[in-house]
Amino acid sequence: MRHSEFHRVHHIGWLRAAVLGANDGIVSTASLLIGVASAGATHDSILITGIAGLVSGAMSMAAGEYVSVSSQADTEAADIARETQELATQPEHELEELTGIYIGRGLTADLAHQVAVQLTKHDALAAHARDELGIIETMNARPVQAALASAGTFAVGAALPLLVTFFSSNASTVPYVAGSSLAFLALLGGLAAKAGGADPWSGATRVAFWGALAMIATAVVGSLFGVIAA
Repeated sequence: MRHSEFHRVHHIGWLRAAVLGANDGIVSTASLLIGVASAGATHDSILITGIAGLVSGAMSMAAGEYVSVSSQADTEAADIARETQELATQPEHELEELTGIYIGRGLTADLAHQVAVQLTKHDALAAHARDELGIIETMNARPVQAALASAGTFAVGAALPLLVTFFSSNASTVPYVAGSSLAFLALLGGLAAKAGGADPWSGATRVAFWGALAMIATAVVGSLFGVIAA
């Protein structure tokens, strides 16, 4: 009978990248807009700054995520290549190693040996990758997927405070962007927590809190520069 049970951990790779991208898009763009608005910039200047932040941020997220996940993928590939060579040159040692792993997990020596033999016959490399190296197919590093998810979700997140700014007057930019962005962040944090099986209220509060700190910090900096420029 085929195993079809659903587990949230199967989606942790793309979920992490997507949540990080959207959260960063909202926080960085909203903070940037608030900082520039607090410095006394014109409405057009604020919008241009926000658009530039969206584009550069999305590209930065894509590049950073691709490089980071590629490094993980390279490490996994190197470990798999080494394990393949060891299985070809030292099969008995690798069998003993697998047996020891199962003994460490609570099986008796005889049962652990039987399990190791059966799994080795079925797919030795998969058994070692999973049980010795901790590399699972659903958790494998996918650089392109992670980069696209981060860039796309960053752009979507950044577009939200930009739209609010577009429809706001100069005087109302800061309160409108701050209020709407905190609401977006709370919603994102709650949805992400729910998707991961955690408490939505806790996730919403955590994300909104750090977003508020970022916006307050940039508002203070923008105000100081505005005073100096004046």
